[in-house]
Amino acid sequence: MHEIFMLAALNESRKALPECLPNPPVGCVIVDAQKIVAQGYTHAPGKHHAEADALNQIQVQAFDYLKMYVTLEPCSFHGRTPACALAIAKDPRIHEIYVSMIDPDPRNNGQGLDILRKAGKIVHVGLCANEVGDFLNQYLFR
Repeated sequence: MHEIFMLAALNESRKALPECLPNPPVGCVIVDAQKIVAQGYTHAPGKHHAEADALNQIQVQAFDYLKMYVTLEPCSFHGRTPACALAIAKDPRIHEIYVSMIDPDPRNNGQGLDILRKAGKIVHVGLCANEVGDFLNQYLFR
């Protein structure tokens, strides 16, 4: 079942192109009880990243155990937008995060995952890494 949600996040990431460039085209879905309740992708530079896009779509506060599926490690640094990892860490509704790939950017490279783990989130890495890598690598290693 987890693969279905990560592949849905991969589908979202394709919607990011070409507006997101030079940022990587990242996709995200948020799931409650095996149902997608929000989805997002990275927008133009300075606009929402995939995780923020999806988090902003959750209107209902009643959710108390959400899972997030994101194609690339959430950013740990504040650039043109705030750090996605911090936003997720502060959101009490998100308990579990599935990340397909670690971001090779030296400003991130595992630091986003560390932020999530320190906040008590359950973090899984590597789900659908081959499929996501086939798509994302061309945007990460330029």
